[in-house]
Amino acid sequence: MREAEAGLAAKDLCRRHGFSEASYYLRNSKFGGMSVSDAKKLRQLEIENARLKKLLADTLLETQVSCEALRRKW
Repeated sequence: MREAEAGLAAKDLCRRHGFSEASYYLRNSKFGGMSVSDAKKLRQLEIENARLKKLLADTLLETQVSCEALRRKW
């Protein structure tokens, strides 16, 4: 990213480091203008968000199974 900001063409940068231009532009749209510490914080927040989503899905599934079990008894 810093090499691109310094004026190196994206095509040359991608060829030098061995990744596609699409990958470069995708990464640039997500992390462009961020410092390394900001990118690390963003990644940690994404991991935490995924963990919480999984926890919520498990809880909702448990609740649904419990409700169906109670309906069958009555």
